[in-house]
Amino acid sequence: MAGERRRRGGDGLRERTRERGSRREREQQRGPGRGRTALVVTAAAAALALGLAAAAAEWNRWSAAARLVTPHPAPPALPPGSTGPLASPHRFWGTYRPHVYFGMKTRSPRALVTGLMWLQQGEGGGSLRHTCEQGDGLSRYGWLMHDGENFGVQEIHDGGLFLKTEFVKRPGGEHGGDWSWRVTARMEGTGGPAPLLSLFFYVATDGQGTLEPHLENKSRLAAVTGTSEELGDFTLTFLHPTAENGEDPKYASYNYLDAASPGLHRLTEVVRSSLSNRFVFAPPGKPRRRFFAVDTFRGLPGVVGDPPRGRLLLHQVTLEPSGTVEVTFESGSMADRPGRLAGGALSAALAQHTAAFEQRFEETFGLGRKGFPASQRHFAQAALSDMLGGMGYFHGRSLVQSPLQEHPVPAPEAALFTAVPSRSFFPRGFLWDEGFHQLLLARWDPALSREVIAHWLDLMNAEGWIPREQILGEEARAKVPPEFLLQHSETANPPTLLLALQRLLPDAPLPYLRRLFPRLRAWYDWYNRTQAGPLPLTFRWRGRDPHPERFLNPKTLASGLDDYPRASHPSPDERHLDLRCWMALASRVLGEVAERLGEPSGPYREMEKALSDNRLLEQLHWAQELGAFADYGNHSSAVGLRWQRVVPAAPGRPPPDPQLVREVREAPRPRFVGALGYVSLFPLLLQLLRPDSPRLPTVLATMRNERQLWTPFGLRSLAHDSPLYMQRNTQHDPPYWRGPVWVNINYLALRALHGYASANGPQRERAAELYRELRHNLVANLYRQYTESGFLWEQYSDSTGRGQGCHPFAGWSALVVLVMAEDY
Repeated sequence: MAGERRRRGGDGLRERTRERGSRREREQQRGPGRGRTALVVTAAAAALALGLAAAAAEWNRWSAAARLVTPHPAPPALPPGSTGPLASPHRFWGTYRPHVYFGMKTRSPRALVTGLMWLQQGEGGGSLRHTCEQGDGLSRYGWLMHDGENFGVQEIHDGGLFLKTEFVKRPGGEHGGDWSWRVTARMEGTGGPAPLLSLFFYVATDGQGTLEPHLENKSRLAAVTGTSEELGDFTLTFLHPTAENGEDPKYASYNYLDAASPGLHRLTEVVRSSLSNRFVFAPPGKPRRRFFAVDTFRGLPGVVGDPPRGRLLLHQVTLEPSGTVEVTFESGSMADRPGRLAGGALSAALAQHTAAFEQRFEETFGLGRKGFPASQRHFAQAALSDMLGGMGYFHGRSLVQSPLQEHPVPAPEAALFTAVPSRSFFPRGFLWDEGFHQLLLARWDPALSREVIAHWLDLMNAEGWIPREQILGEEARAKVPPEFLLQHSETANPPTLLLALQRLLPDAPLPYLRRLFPRLRAWYDWYNRTQAGPLPLTFRWRGRDPHPERFLNPKTLASGLDDYPRASHPSPDERHLDLRCWMALASRVLGEVAERLGEPSGPYREMEKALSDNRLLEQLHWAQELGAFADYGNHSSAVGLRWQRVVPAAPGRPPPDPQLVREVREAPRPRFVGALGYVSLFPLLLQLLRPDSPRLPTVLATMRNERQLWTPFGLRSLAHDSPLYMQRNTQHDPPYWRGPVWVNINYLALRALHGYASANGPQRERAAELYRELRHNLVANLYRQYTESGFLWEQYSDSTGRGQGCHPFAGWSALVVLVMAEDY
């Protein structure tokens, strides 16, 4: 048979040779002109094909660019007008400026904003406080009580100065009602005369609305009247200061500023540049003292010829603490007002709201019934309140870019109502953080949480992509380094909003779910389409750092775990365990939503079943040599950072400083990634492992092993015996997810252990034991650190338990409230 195939092959070859020869003879008989014509036709056809290919490529680029900035065509998840003063008056006004120590605004694209600044007078003017800055060195600040709607009480400790900021809203009218502030100031622990304190109360417009000042004695701004599209007519009144008892009058000096605003993000600069020390504080019978006050605003350096963006009116009160100042806002549409919300009426309203808040908190979380003492209950109340007080309303455009585009483009204008991770460091929306935030807020106020989720889904573009970081508006952009402004359209983020939606699902109104479902479906399809892995039922985060030589291990920002060790050499062959688990959760939640709505759920349930198949999970992600679940990719475990001298740019010039660069001492090869940590736990964290899984005992043992993940403060993010444990990623990047304890993942671990302890299985008692120990460790350490430092922190040291990273961090660290309540 083989010989027959060779003979037939030989005969065929001879036939083809004779055919080519006869074709050449026929062409020669036609003459050279015909051959040239054929060549011309062929060349033209090739040119046409190249032109069509180029046109198609250009069309693809244009189409991708257009879809990148085209909103998703589904009806909005949030009905139009639902955040305005008529549809939602109780949420129209709020402390929706999380980046300032104290301020309020409306949920409007061009909102009227109000705020507080203060200055402890000293040589050189002292430090003007306005926006929350870690560099200010405040020993404590945060909301002790805030119900997310009607009132709030915040305490601020700035050196020896104690400030209490309180607000109460009163409903009525057609524009969001009235509100009042009370700011109380006193000095603590200082001997001798108290330094002068200046409080600056301001109101500013941003592109629309009018303001009219009303002066008293030519220097005191007694009131501001104004009008805007959403607020109609209003009056803002600055009452005279009193002693701390709220009754006795208090001597004060007054100054005011009326300035064109170059933008809300530059208000601090406007006030600082207007300060002059030509003013004298002269109380009767006491020494005269010079102080700094707002004078004339002559513009900011470098801002020439730009039209003003709005108007700023500011009322400065300078006094010797202690003292109290109240401000009232009264809506022109409020009929039958019972009287000004100030003095005794304001005190009574605050007392009423405080009692209601404490009762609601206990009914919701039951910490008193669980035996927590008052001090720990107050800690939990502050954690929840700081998250609610950190809610923000943002409006603007994201800066986005597709891989098919050379340059970034602005996305359409969008609005976002969201919690933020940190008022000082991250006062903006983060997609994967927000799902964890809403786990807590969904328990406190389900309607609020449903609205936030709808806001996020309405940010979706035509492809089904939601940018992972939302930097909307000039005030938000002012807090972000330029290199982090751009959002890349191939970069995902864990779909944690589905965790919160799953909690809300049993009681969610069907019309709400019906509005959400087309966008949920598009989001799910986008993940499956753009984050698919190299094999069926595998997934891979896109957007890892493209220059691996600069990093000990290239970051994977899309995963939310930033510098957590992945394959040392990024490639299309990677299989990311955590993303696969997130997709199993997404399939489960989409199936549940579809069933609630009577929609086909089969595809989602089939995908959930496939991704939850423990046998296939082990086949794709169990690393026998590691004894754990793991990522897979092109990996070398022999990598390190070394100093490299840099050649001078030109002869005779001093050499640049040496740089840390990556050194690969062993060639990478396809294998499981030898990093034991949070990613290894994901099959347990999202409860994909069956209660009778033969791998569950090993995973639990890994969690409890002190050489690996267990600490007295919570589970560390990377095993102590891992090669990259607490290793820097670059010269300037300290370890982030390479050892410290993070509350969000510890919450997922407790949630999972609680589930396994309640399920029938051979590890039930072991899971219950670990659950009790881990819960005690986490709660005890967070409470201890809050008591000592005054803050919740971004992360906690796995060796000392000390808070570290940014603060305050009442984002997912506030999940400690649910842990205390054992509410999973």
